[in-house]
Amino acid sequence: MKYSSVTGIEKKISRLVQGCIMLTRQKQEEGFALLDAARAAGITAYDTGHIYGGGDCDRMLGLWMEARGNRDEAVIIGKGAHLNQDRNRVTPYDIASDMADSLVRLRSDYIDLYLLHRDDPSVPVGPIVDALNEHHAAGRIHAFGGSNWTPERIAEANEYAHKHNLVPFAVSSPNFSLAEQFEEPWTDCLSISGPAQEDARQAYAAMDMPLFTWSSVARGFFSGKITSANAEEVRDQFDGSMPKSYYHEDNFKRLDRAWALAEEKGLSVPQIALAYVLSYPLNIHALVGSANADEVASNEQALATRLSDAEMAWLDLRSEER
Repeated sequence: MKYSSVTGIEKKISRLVQGCIMLTRQKQEEGFALLDAARAAGITAYDTGHIYGGGDCDRMLGLWMEARGNRDEAVIIGKGAHLNQDRNRVTPYDIASDMADSLVRLRSDYIDLYLLHRDDPSVPVGPIVDALNEHHAAGRIHAFGGSNWTPERIAEANEYAHKHNLVPFAVSSPNFSLAEQFEEPWTDCLSISGPAQEDARQAYAAMDMPLFTWSSVARGFFSGKITSANAEEVRDQFDGSMPKSYYHEDNFKRLDRAWALAEEKGLSVPQIALAYVLSYPLNIHALVGSANADEVASNEQALATRLSDAEMAWLDLRSEER
């Protein structure tokens, strides 16, 4: 396993982050086995959110940490202030409410890294930074950032923080994968993939900001179950948001190349897709939804695979040579 650090968090943070959206108390034994496998592989970071599983993902993590006595080593990434069907919820009130729920569910008095699940650019950023700093000062969160925030909005938040001697956003959590997101899978989902997002990637490089990127295999586009030839046949096997986001000519070219490179290297297509994300020259931690111990081991191998600059450019259609 490889590790890095985030300002405000004293624990080592694994480059692979175990996603927990699949956890449910209805399958507690299987969930604990998955978390145990991730821990055994050296994964220290676990991603959850207030809305995931109606709160069950938080609850399962809390039960597991209590049973294993490992709260001091686990880096919990929590999220709140997600919009609902009635309104945007990026407000100090909603942040406090969601955080209070998650803390109880997690059976903890703090969350290591707290992310705002969405942004609402129509509201001033100052009160949001003020509210997060209040929770930080109280010890309820040790670092914070934004999920699906633009680098410009994060820069605005951090300019406000510096001007008022406050703690700034420490991280960002956008989508990033080999596939270009041509349509957002859900409302207000931001991606930094593809040629159109080069400026965003450069902005994060200039900030030297840690990124906790989601959907490394593009919601199953690089699952190894799809080829250019069978894409329409297997479409219904996936959530409808995946085809609408990723079924595009350029992405199928990328998929063809991922299949070719996987065969050449003796790896799987998901491993190539994850290796692409982890080989990219940014400070990336990849959120991965390993479902069992075998997938944890497979993702470890992807982490250990370093793709060359030429291979990266060829996969992303920036070059015809590899």
